[in-house]
Amino acid sequence: MEEMSHFSQDQVPKPAWKTAGSWLSSPLSLPGNSSFHQPTVFILLGIPGMESAHNWISASFCSMYATALAGNSALLLAIATDSVLHKPMYQLLVMLAMTDLVLCSSTGPQELSIFWSGSREISFSGCLAQLFFVHSFYGVESALLVVMAFDRYVAVCQPLRYVSILPTMVIGKLGLAALLRNLTLGLPLVFLVYRLPYCHTNVIPQTYCEHMSVAKLACADITPNVVYGLTVALLAMGLDIALIAGSYGLILRAVFRLPSRDARVKALSTCGSHVCVILTFYFPSFFSFFTHRFAHGFPLHVHVILANLYLLVPPVLNPIVYGAHSREIRQSLWRLFSHGSFSAGP
Repeated sequence: MEEMSHFSQDQVPKPAWKTAGSWLSSPLSLPGNSSFHQPTVFILLGIPGMESAHNWISASFCSMYATALAGNSALLLAIATDSVLHKPMYQLLVMLAMTDLVLCSSTGPQELSIFWSGSREISFSGCLAQLFFVHSFYGVESALLVVMAFDRYVAVCQPLRYVSILPTMVIGKLGLAALLRNLTLGLPLVFLVYRLPYCHTNVIPQTYCEHMSVAKLACADITPNVVYGLTVALLAMGLDIALIAGSYGLILRAVFRLPSRDARVKALSTCGSHVCVILTFYFPSFFSFFTHRFAHGFPLHVHVILANLYLLVPPVLNPIVYGAHSREIRQSLWRLFSHGSFSAGP
């Protein structure tokens, strides 16, 4: 995800920069008797070139953010209060829903404050915290999709051993490993940005703080930022995609060996919702990446919108997709909202 928001300098509009006295903190002493500064605040432009449409865009973003909050909260409530759903598969959905809530809430309130109140300032520490949560929990969700692909592999290829291979404790450990891996990978991004001197502008042509969009404002060599970002993207995200593809390759091989057509359809249907989630998670981000890399001259506002969509679309669609494909979740939600009662057991 690191290179998703790189914009060439000629794409960035020329805003009025803040004066040094209003946005620079005390100077940082660096070798060579040079004096550089860190900003006390950054200015987020929102969606450059589409200021006149900010009201309309804010309505869409607000609807998506509210849907994500409501859908994931309802999913968590349904699973927590219905003992029928206390199974390993639904434990993974709890982790996914919690990750989605963190991911969309890391940027949603900031974006709405830009659109509604024109409040474009974010503190330097707040910006670092935001980019940490965005990059870390995007990686957490990717890792959870790997665990869910393995879950589907066991369910289809080893159904009689499912409970013994993936008990609740193992699912919890895999979720914790996904969290720790990406928090560990996210921390260096904070230090790489914090170490940089900023002496030209504090204006970010974005709606939120993303690693490279902040690093590109520095008046120093950002090669370590670029190298680390690409390394993490290729190793972590690349490994996740390879593992997911491998799991589904094994699933398809097992499914097409089944003797009856009905058995094949039933086996594939258990994976349908997960495949939809994978597509909605990876497709917008990779579309943004490739259009930036290969479609030169692509409008800046389109890049910014895509950078927001791959953080908002998965949290919006995930609870809808799983709710539509899981009869047990639909029944639990129906009891929750229609009758106010919950199942006491299987």
